[in-house]
Amino acid sequence: MEDLRLSELLDMQRALWERNAGHWDPLAPEFARNSVLFMLGELGEAIAIIKKRGEDAIMRDPALRRHFVEELVDMWMYAVDVLLRYDVTAEEFSEIYLAKHARNMRRDFPTEHASYLKEY
Repeated sequence: MEDLRLSELLDMQRALWERNAGHWDPLAPEFARNSVLFMLGELGEAIAIIKKRGEDAIMRDPALRRHFVEELVDMWMYAVDVLLRYDVTAEEFSEIYLAKHARNMRRDFPTEHASYLKEY
């Protein structure tokens, strides 16, 4: 099984949009909010599986796991739509992702979030 690259995901999602261009919103910034809302809806479906079936079932039941991952894939497809609508390239995304990751690797999250972690 191959590991998809972001550039491939962008190309695949663009091809899917082109196939449905007459029926779907244009790949333009003013329609990105719809993709964000749909993305959150798909995330909600994944959350419902966690809530109703639990982590153990997701890890043990292959059919449930596949359904759970499919909901995450749906969420990612809408996230890629957002990137396309704002014309974010794979290179731009990668550069900023790597910089953010490096910054996060230097952070001390427990100290930064101490006020959120203390008991009242």
